[in-house]
Amino acid sequence: MPRKAYKFRLYPTKEQQALIHQTHGHCRFVYNYFLERWNTSYKEEGNGLNRSLMSKLLTKMKKQDETAWLRNVDSVALQVAYENLIDSFQRFFKKQNNYPRFKSKKNPVQSYTTKNINNNIAIVSKRIKLPKLGLVKFKQTCGLEGRIMRATIKYNASGTFYVSVLCEVPDFKPLPQTKEAVGIDLGITDFAILSTGRKVDNQRFTKKMEQKLKREQRKLSRRYEQAKKDNRDLKKSKNYQKQRMKVARLRERVAFQREDFLNKLSTELIRQYDIICLEDLHIKGLLKNHKLAKAISDVSWSSFVQKLMYKAKWYGREVVKVSRFYPSSQICHACGHYDCKKSLDIRAWTCPSCFTTLDRDINASRNILGEGLRILNNPTVGTTGIA
Repeated sequence: MPRKAYKFRLYPTKEQQALIHQTHGHCRFVYNYFLERWNTSYKEEGNGLNRSLMSKLLTKMKKQDETAWLRNVDSVALQVAYENLIDSFQRFFKKQNNYPRFKSKKNPVQSYTTKNINNNIAIVSKRIKLPKLGLVKFKQTCGLEGRIMRATIKYNASGTFYVSVLCEVPDFKPLPQTKEAVGIDLGITDFAILSTGRKVDNQRFTKKMEQKLKREQRKLSRRYEQAKKDNRDLKKSKNYQKQRMKVARLRERVAFQREDFLNKLSTELIRQYDIICLEDLHIKGLLKNHKLAKAISDVSWSSFVQKLMYKAKWYGREVVKVSRFYPSSQICHACGHYDCKKSLDIRAWTCPSCFTTLDRDINASRNILGEGLRILNNPTVGTTGIA
């Protein structure tokens, strides 16, 4: 069944905050302990660990005096910790990610996940019930649909707590058919250029906050140097911690602004069009261009495409990816004339064949639409992905 996640702000009490931090530490310990055992087992025997062995070892650890403190937190969260390790290795063997690394308590973002067993995760009035924590005050911005599967409790660098609730939704109601299709060319000056001629402005959230961030980070650096000069522990330096929180809140604000913009735009496009054609961009390769890397990271193309893909699956739409090698900006959409390769500084030109005046980005989006529809009609020819 399709799944949907809901994210809410948590307002735990001091006792609940202490238990959340304790659970973060215990889950981190379990993950690192089994990763070390996995590495040792692989070196000595040539094999890693399996789920049943980890489960037995964890039960044994809870009975030992040295690690009996593991019983103080949610047992399911500890099980999920080693399940995440198994998942990391499976992804590594499939070459989907790098070799698993040890978790650090210095990481500014800490989280743990627990499962819904016997309805121990539920919404009760204006509070959410969580294992071991009991009823926690939270800000519910929308209603939950479907059956609750699990919850992830996260602590951000800004000092805020969030819970992400994953629900299994029986069925999404497909949106009404609009019989409209659109091609989208993603850019930096304009975030998205549609084949209809519409250009969506790039909000440049990081750049807008850049000067303020620089100023606050300089203050943080000075307080860091002063704390080191006075031989004070950074955790006990109140001025440093206050400034660190301030910088973290600014970064969090930028991330939330970007997330809100991408969600609204992707939802608008999904509601408006039945077929959305995109270029399959190689983001990692583009980030190697040091002149554009910062702007590309800020614009967050990959997150936008990801949102379009899963929302299309939810609501019965289709997203077609056109090959990155397709010369969308070099072909005239009106007559199909292929001209010589044009540098990025050429933003408009006149087709030498049909004499149509072309805008580079709008022309590319219209070519992407045409190629996407061709791929959709002939799915075995030149396709890189259909959702």
